[in-house]
Amino acid sequence: QVQLVESGGGLVQAGGSLRLSCAATENIYDINVMGWYRVVPGRQRELVARITSDDNISYADSVKGRFTISRDNAKKMVSLQMNSLKPEDAAVYYCVVDAWERGTFGRREIWGQGTLVTVSS
Repeated sequence: QVQLVESGGGLVQAGGSLRLSCAATENIYDINVMGWYRVVPGRQRELVARITSDDNISYADSVKGRFTISRDNAKKMVSLQMNSLKPEDAAVYYCVVDAWERGTFGRREIWGQGTLVTVSS
């Protein structure tokens, strides 16, 4: 069963911008932290940005000043605006939320399916 639907990845030239979005489906509720990780094969996954339910935001040092995370609680959505993209930003980006899922027990970390971001130099 799909919990998170991601969109917005793609190919962009260095210096360009992309906006990633992630929407939680109706079976996901009581969302606390929302965030984005990225994964590059052979490298440790990196927490890119996170935002709490009271809008406390943090970023990885590598993206500060270039990326902006935001959330819409009514729509259960989180977005990541990525500007001034660099080749080293290329990765699979995963939306992650800390929430409850109907039919299961206990709050847990839920991952999206991932969206590929490619940055050409």
